[in-house]
Amino acid sequence: MIRSLPAAKCVLLLPILFCLGICLGQPTRTFAQDPTGALRGTIEDTSGARVAGATIEVRAIGQSLVREAAADPRGEFRFDLLPPGEYEITANSSGFAPVHSEVSVVISSVRELTITMLPVPVRQTVTVNRQVSSITAEPIDAASATLQSVITAKDLETVPLAHRSFANIAYLAPGTEPVEPSDPTKARITAVSFGGSSGLNVELSVDGGDNSDDYIGGFLQNISPDAIQEFAVRTAQEDADTGRTTAGSVVISTKRGTDMWHGDAAFYERAAALNARYPIENPAPNPKQPFSRQNYVGTLGGPIKPGKLWFFSSFEYVHEDASIAYSPASQAQFGALAQLAQMGLIPNVNSIAVPNSVPIPFRDYLSTIRLDWSQSARSQWFLRAAADNYTTENDLVQQATLPSTGVTSHSNYLNLLLNQQFTFSPTWLGSFTFDAGGLHHTEARNSDFGYALAFPFSATSQTVSGFETFGDNQFMTAITNFPVLRNQEKYQFRYDVRHTSGRHATSFGVNFIHEPVLDGALSGTQETLIAYSNDPSFYVTNPSQFYSDLTCATPAPANVTCAAAPASDGSFSQNLQRVDLYAQDSWRTKPNLTLNYGLRWDTTFGLFDASGRSQSGNPALLTLRALGIPLVSGAPHDYRKQFAPRLGFAYSPGVSQTTVIRGGFGLFFSELAQNGWVNAFQAVNTAPLPCVVPTDPGCIPAGGAGALIDPRYRTPYAIHVTAGVQHAFNSKWMVSADYNHEQGVHGYRRYEYVAGFTLPPDAPDISVFRSDNRSSYNALLIHLQGNVSRRFNLIANYTLSSAKTWGCVLGELFDYVNGVCNPNDAFARGDYGPSGEDVRHRFVLAGTLYVPGGFELTTLSQFESARPLTLTTPVDVNGFGDSADDRVVVNGVQTALDQIRGTPYIQVDLRVSRPFHFGDRWTATPFIEFFNLFNRNNPGANYVTDISALPVPVNNLANATALCPTPACSVPITSLNQLRVPAGALGDFFGPGTTVGIPFAAQVGFRLTF
Repeated sequence: MIRSLPAAKCVLLLPILFCLGICLGQPTRTFAQDPTGALRGTIEDTSGARVAGATIEVRAIGQSLVREAAADPRGEFRFDLLPPGEYEITANSSGFAPVHSEVSVVISSVRELTITMLPVPVRQTVTVNRQVSSITAEPIDAASATLQSVITAKDLETVPLAHRSFANIAYLAPGTEPVEPSDPTKARITAVSFGGSSGLNVELSVDGGDNSDDYIGGFLQNISPDAIQEFAVRTAQEDADTGRTTAGSVVISTKRGTDMWHGDAAFYERAAALNARYPIENPAPNPKQPFSRQNYVGTLGGPIKPGKLWFFSSFEYVHEDASIAYSPASQAQFGALAQLAQMGLIPNVNSIAVPNSVPIPFRDYLSTIRLDWSQSARSQWFLRAAADNYTTENDLVQQATLPSTGVTSHSNYLNLLLNQQFTFSPTWLGSFTFDAGGLHHTEARNSDFGYALAFPFSATSQTVSGFETFGDNQFMTAITNFPVLRNQEKYQFRYDVRHTSGRHATSFGVNFIHEPVLDGALSGTQETLIAYSNDPSFYVTNPSQFYSDLTCATPAPANVTCAAAPASDGSFSQNLQRVDLYAQDSWRTKPNLTLNYGLRWDTTFGLFDASGRSQSGNPALLTLRALGIPLVSGAPHDYRKQFAPRLGFAYSPGVSQTTVIRGGFGLFFSELAQNGWVNAFQAVNTAPLPCVVPTDPGCIPAGGAGALIDPRYRTPYAIHVTAGVQHAFNSKWMVSADYNHEQGVHGYRRYEYVAGFTLPPDAPDISVFRSDNRSSYNALLIHLQGNVSRRFNLIANYTLSSAKTWGCVLGELFDYVNGVCNPNDAFARGDYGPSGEDVRHRFVLAGTLYVPGGFELTTLSQFESARPLTLTTPVDVNGFGDSADDRVVVNGVQTALDQIRGTPYIQVDLRVSRPFHFGDRWTATPFIEFFNLFNRNNPGANYVTDISALPVPVNNLANATALCPTPACSVPITSLNQLRVPAGALGDFFGPGTTVGIPFAAQVGFRLTF
């Protein structure tokens, strides 16, 4: 017999439950926002008069959660903090017959009800949209100004997902768009762009716990779609309980057990025979890359003690065998390189194996276990543990690089979350959340030679990462400069209180996050990189011209460069504490008008401290002081003025509530990812030494480089202004139109100051990170929703938008990559333009068509206009000493930021399934899914951006006027489109599991549900 235990004893059980979670499935990561919903409504008689004092009971179907409330003098009632799911409502009042109704509560939404009571002895049962089964059946929310879309477990199960990531289906929400993850340490977590951003400024919460990556940005941990009950994608006017985002947010609720046993098992199979060739990186007649992937999924939930204790568990295993198939041309060059090794010309290497292909196996284990306990009618608990553990071998190997350049990537994410909801009274509710999570990621090199050799055939327009052919991966090219080690450890304590009084629904809360570990390391080993101007076949016949001095002491011959990097301390470390306070009220001023208003305050302690030291000991700062250069005035400090007001309204004209007019205003503060200024954190790894003159040991030697954070730091924020209207034509069709304006302030930017150009000749080169960027996003979002019984259901979204920001060669909203061309004129003409994710037109169509024979056709189709890109040149045309940030000059005119557009993105995904039902509860569903059904080549904005790397050279890198297919340079440049050449896709670099720009692929599968 299981007895109710006092709260103190429950705490003692936590270690046991945590061990149970690890044994049954390893832990996930999480953190912020309340994953519940609410019900509100009115009680009236048949004449429409309000019934005061009626007793309303809400009971969760399949669980023991029971809430009671009494209608106020206006006949109104409200229930908050209801987990998403199905509920039975019973209303009783003297002189009236009892009323029974079943209704669905969805995450992060307020459901509106009107209950009509009949005189005794009539007894009635009313069903009010019992099941909101899909985003296509989402009801009108007449109580909130928040613009959001709720995606359910049914959507996750039936919509074709190219990589079974919940982020894939977030594209169903208007105002979102797909982006590739900008961090290989989270390669299989597809990012989601909100408001024209890079996707790094979005808050994600799972079961109320924060799941945001504080180093890179974006989502931290992947979760199996089969473990998700539903999630809300909020794109505008979040309430005051939402913070630390300048764009949108994603609120996830995981599945839980009930008194009825339920679960499913599924299998997915994808093979090379079902995939089309990728024309950019694997063109014919090269061998087709071998590939296979299987997903094994299982879930089970039910009662441990009916009415008291329940469990739910999920497990997904991904077994992928991807590979790189070398072309005959690459193999010929590899063979020549092996000959050079046999000739004794490559140091410490006598032989080099030349394989036909390189396997890239990927293994991923995702698991969750959740225990729900009804301690009493007033106290409900749940404990959820989860994990994601994956390994990728030969990661980062390219089509023209040997396995020695690759790494083994391994990530282990663990998470534990505890929540209690306590009913103090029918009008006072409290919710406590404790969350603990950790990440450990490593990048282990395949080789440890201490050097790398680079040849031209390895670095073409089709490669996107390291350009070395053989040897250690440098991790130092533009895209691979990421941590070889990452650790993140978080502890979160959150308490929220809800109070209902008359027409007011008030809430307030505190959120504290302690992050004692946010550390890692960039590559700091001693390395030598030798880049040759000719391929290995040339040096086989000219061995005397092969250069192999790893010390770079011997002068290299013409067209050969030798760069030796000494060993360094590449580590970085932070210890952060974050505090958030909020209060908000939902005031139903009239039956058809609701005002939402609130205030939020956020702050962080230790944001600029690294290795236990402040930036006041940064050697670059000490050197500038010794030289008397007033570039910066001191060290940065935490910003304490993050006061964020929120105001919104929802108005329903008339009494039918089929139309809602909404709007609002809000400020949203968010400290962006720390990766942008990690060099400043590394600079204070050791205690500062004296620096009075530049030759002192505490100064940076002349010719060295430093990194500083500007002391005038302000936390980035965005101003959101929204207005829209939503109308339900009937129970089947609904349409909405919303306008969003987001004004970005204090975004991050990197200023490069170069000795002899923008600094005195005896000064070191200095990078200064400032928070002074500005941006804007304007969008019209149109949403159409239809649900016609068993014929079809659909959603159609159209977004007309413009996203602009300041930058030099990269323009990203609320990111760490934006640079400044002229540090003495940071807002120069031509430096303001579209963001990299500026998609002017985007259309999404999704839904299911039920055809004769029981077949179901489900699609997720995306159509969007081309994204912008910037062409650069290695020539210092601006004369600031920093040629990496110089835009191309064509016919005497320098191009502007993101002036050129790539190609429109079109992808149609289709799922064909045929469910077979057995008995009352069993369903077997075989299916086949097609991705990029029409095999459209979608390079997006993945084009060659450096004109020196174009396959057809230009006549002048400083001022291009003609293309040179022949020495005569006979093709004049009359349009910038002549310089567009598709390049290796970023997604392919991050692995075959990506979802943007993939060629045609198909997978078959089978699902059994009960």
